[in-house]
Amino acid sequence: MAAYRRVHSLLLSLSLCLYVCVVQSGKTPNGGGNGNAETAGSPQNQGSLPAGAAAVANAVPGAVAAAAQQQQQPPPRRTTGWKLSEEEACREDLLRLCPNKHSWSNNLAVLECLQDHKEDQELAPDCNHLLWNYKLNLTTDPKFESVALEVCKSTIVELKECAQEEKGKGFLVSCLVDHRGNISELHCSQYVSKMASIIFSDYRLICGFMDKCRDDINTLHCGSINTGEKDVHSQGEVISCLEKGLVSEAEEGGARGGIRDECKKAIMRVAELSSDDFHLDRHLYFACRDDRERFCENIAAGEGRVYKCLFNHKFEESMSEKCRDSLATRQKLIVQDYKVSYSLAKACRADLRKNRCNQDTNMPRAREAKLSYLLLCLESVLHRGRAVSGDCQGEMLDYRRMLLEDYSLSPEIVLHCRGEIDSHCGFHQKGRTLHCLMRVLRQDKNPVDSLCQKALQSLVQEADPGSDYRIDRALNEACESVIQTACKHIRNGDPMVLSCLMEHLYTEKMVEDCELRLLELQYFISRDWKLDPLLYRKCQNDASRICHTHGWNDTSESMPLGAVFSCLYRHAYRTEEQGRRLSRDCRTEVQRILHQRALDVKLEPELQRRCMPDLGKWCSDRTEAGQELVCLQDHLDDVGPDCKEVVGNLTELESEDIQIDALLIRACEPVIQSHCHDVADNQIDSGDLMECLVLNKHQKEMNDKCSVGVTHFQLIQMKDFRFSYKFKMACKEDVLKLCPNIKKKVDVVICLSTTVRNDTLQEAKEQRVSVKCRRQLKVEELEMSEDIRLEPDLFDNCKNDIRRWCQNVPYGNAQVIECLKENKRQLGQRCHQRVFKLQETEMMDPELDFQLMRICKQMIRRFCAEADAKSMLQCLIQNKNGELMDPKCKQMITKRQITQNTDFRLNPVLRKACKADIPKFCQSVLNKARDDNELEGQVISCLKLKYADQRLSTDCEDQIRVILQESALDYRLDPQLQLQCTEEITLLCAEEVAAQEQTGQVEECLKANLLKIKHEGCKKEVLNILKESKADIFVDPVLHTACALDIKHQCASIPPGKGRQMSCLMEALQDKRVRLQPECKKRLQDRIDMWSYAAKAAPAEGFSELAGEVLSSPAKTYLLSMLGLSVSLLFLLGLLCGRITKRVTQQLKDR
Repeated sequence: MAAYRRVHSLLLSLSLCLYVCVVQSGKTPNGGGNGNAETAGSPQNQGSLPAGAAAVANAVPGAVAAAAQQQQQPPPRRTTGWKLSEEEACREDLLRLCPNKHSWSNNLAVLECLQDHKEDQELAPDCNHLLWNYKLNLTTDPKFESVALEVCKSTIVELKECAQEEKGKGFLVSCLVDHRGNISELHCSQYVSKMASIIFSDYRLICGFMDKCRDDINTLHCGSINTGEKDVHSQGEVISCLEKGLVSEAEEGGARGGIRDECKKAIMRVAELSSDDFHLDRHLYFACRDDRERFCENIAAGEGRVYKCLFNHKFEESMSEKCRDSLATRQKLIVQDYKVSYSLAKACRADLRKNRCNQDTNMPRAREAKLSYLLLCLESVLHRGRAVSGDCQGEMLDYRRMLLEDYSLSPEIVLHCRGEIDSHCGFHQKGRTLHCLMRVLRQDKNPVDSLCQKALQSLVQEADPGSDYRIDRALNEACESVIQTACKHIRNGDPMVLSCLMEHLYTEKMVEDCELRLLELQYFISRDWKLDPLLYRKCQNDASRICHTHGWNDTSESMPLGAVFSCLYRHAYRTEEQGRRLSRDCRTEVQRILHQRALDVKLEPELQRRCMPDLGKWCSDRTEAGQELVCLQDHLDDVGPDCKEVVGNLTELESEDIQIDALLIRACEPVIQSHCHDVADNQIDSGDLMECLVLNKHQKEMNDKCSVGVTHFQLIQMKDFRFSYKFKMACKEDVLKLCPNIKKKVDVVICLSTTVRNDTLQEAKEQRVSVKCRRQLKVEELEMSEDIRLEPDLFDNCKNDIRRWCQNVPYGNAQVIECLKENKRQLGQRCHQRVFKLQETEMMDPELDFQLMRICKQMIRRFCAEADAKSMLQCLIQNKNGELMDPKCKQMITKRQITQNTDFRLNPVLRKACKADIPKFCQSVLNKARDDNELEGQVISCLKLKYADQRLSTDCEDQIRVILQESALDYRLDPQLQLQCTEEITLLCAEEVAAQEQTGQVEECLKANLLKIKHEGCKKEVLNILKESKADIFVDPVLHTACALDIKHQCASIPPGKGRQMSCLMEALQDKRVRLQPECKKRLQDRIDMWSYAAKAAPAEGFSELAGEVLSSPAKTYLLSMLGLSVSLLFLLGLLCGRITKRVTQQLKDR
């Protein structure tokens, strides 16, 4: 009796057909024109029906009699009212199927029981035919609309829309049906409800339906329209057949002859009017009776509740296939016209009207009725922050989930993706087929039809799973455990859940199945910025202002997918000077998306589109997370121009905000927390975080993954100066002015640093490179010096030498560069030249010497905090022998001193001080020199000799004195001595060489063993040392240490230099009144013996050398005095001889 009590929508068609049929024919079918209220019997036999309704309901005896005459079994006429239960044709079925005799007096109750209780074939044929004639005559009675006017009189007055309908065309009852939810009058509501159940059991009772669909029924073989050719009470199958034909036509894209438009409208109208109660969909009702009892037993019929319940259980294993198919057909009709869902149409009616979702004059009416149009329109309203009723949102959620659970509900997917489904997916429940299609599209192994991809993209937009992950059942089930652990702080259904899952991608909390489902969905969300509700909400105004976008569901946009987001991120990192910046909230969301997309190259639509061939060519084996972009960056010079452009743009963004590289940031979390947390918390990165990671690359918190990632990014930066954000911003004007047409960062750095060096050496009044660029240039050069791979020219030319001499040396901390420096004599020519150039640059600016700055970091803070950067090494040298000097730093300083003494060009201070002396005294050495090769200390040796001859300028003399003092303490600082005396040092002075600290022992050893030295070159160098020591006692540390007290007492007033203090000591030694310290006296006597031997071993070869010897001699006063006396004696003797000669000559003349 359920159907008897419910309101049914089909009265719209019932009233229309009844009125039209009466007007057109003017008589009842089968000639039954005598059925009227007067012959119908007493009203009480019709239960609670109103009087008018009772008359209509019982006005059938004539029709029944006419039908009986056709069967030659005329029923007897009765004046008391005809009862269906009294007919012999149905007595046996009535007793068997409707044992409740209390309802037999009501013809409609009997009709409902017989037609609903069991399937039609269970009724006797005579009873079937009798029932059909009863219903047909009832629906075609001309009093039907007049009864509506009588029973619903007050209701029609209240419903102004119905009162205005034209009478006589059936529109009145149609309007009443549409507004039956607002009918409060009991009799009117009962009238509409009771009459609805009559018509839905037979499509032929809907006047006009048979005429509109006659040809289509025959074409589709849905059954005969002639009575008797088919079981006349199985007409639910006919409508079902037509509905399936309509669905198939949509799925095939109209490939075959389609159902006519007027029949389509009739079918959809029947489906719409049966949406209230599943009893009215006869085929579905019979197919799902058992399933309704199994799953929805406690669900009251009406308002589409049973439909929704069955939809929710569609994929249950115990659901019968017949019911599942019927439900699928019903759902496909809903997709074509949302009004086929009673609950959705009712819940969203007001919202659709308020937001004008059905008033688009440019849209065909059929398009407006589609479920997709309703969803897109109302989702647009929600995304714009406007209100949609809770009931409507709930209904939308149900149908969005429905679309993602069953791909077959989307005719475009079925039409365009059939091949992919058959080849790769098959049919899976609960949304897994759609995820399979997404996976096939992501893998790129098999070409996917563009129409299929477009259909999938459209479906994702319609379902909008980004706004509520629960819509995607496959994702929800796969990620439930991850959500419960990693995202439990976020409210269920919040869009932030998807973002949270993305942030935990490739972490320990992520599970494989969730990872796959998430990436499959994000592949499509990433291709349309609107599908990320957080991004759209924060950026819709910016996108409209800057990127000229339109509404959320505007399909007329000419921009390709991904273009809007590309526009947004291009403006996200603009400075205020550049203008048209994004709002802070939008910028934050753009950064979030960039961080998440960096996890997988397929989440970057533009990158995948442009780089597909290059990915296959260069990166087919790089399938790990985040490695495809790394691979493309590694092959930036090899990929095509389109790919190079998009990879370059992404890399440029990374340089400004390295947090885009989420995998790197995760790997570097420990070092960021320990050393870079202050810059990591900045909302605007501007390259500070990467700079901090580079500076702390060798901290103990740095792990291998982070170190490799940071180094890789440094290597990528070398390919284009734009990839270093801070360098680009500081130096872009200088690059355009001084280094045009140069793109590689290393070349730009070389160009700018060369300009800076030349300006410095030439003492230019104004540096051509700006201050901010020079400051950043130093940072870049220091970073490059940390790893030889960051200097491509040096690395490429030294690869063979690295394999030979530094194979097991790590690249970081400039260790390979240091190894090459230590093995410089063994390097190939090309490598040697470039190492020399590197050293020259480092000596010009010690801050670029990574090893020196790293090892001596604390000592620089202690001793040289206020020193100029370029004089940093000089400061360290001056403090090298201090008690607080770190031994490791002291060792490094000594290494740099050894390097400086190999060539004057590696000692900027000496080069500047002696710039006039070098060409004056050492031109012969310069003429033999070759560029980029050391002179092995020859120029410095030349200057040392001139120092001994006291011929140098004051500034140059001061610098040479320092070099002499240092090299006297450590033989390694004298490259010529080390070169010429290698064997002698090993043979004669092995013990001194092995000393932990060099204090001049080796030089003293060589002096003491001068007679044993056979090699002329070595002997000459030792003699030069002796000669140099005559000029200044400070260059003889052993003698100076031994005679320190005597110098203080005997020569305190004598200034150092030019041999003055040495002469003072020699005079004191000769003065018997002066008592020198024994050690000093012994050392002085040894020196006199050595000088004497030196004079014999290497006598002066010319007057100039002789003069030099005299002038450099400690006894030069004595020698000069004796020379003066000799000259005076010779002069006097000459005068005397002259006089005698003159007298003799005069005497001879006188003769």
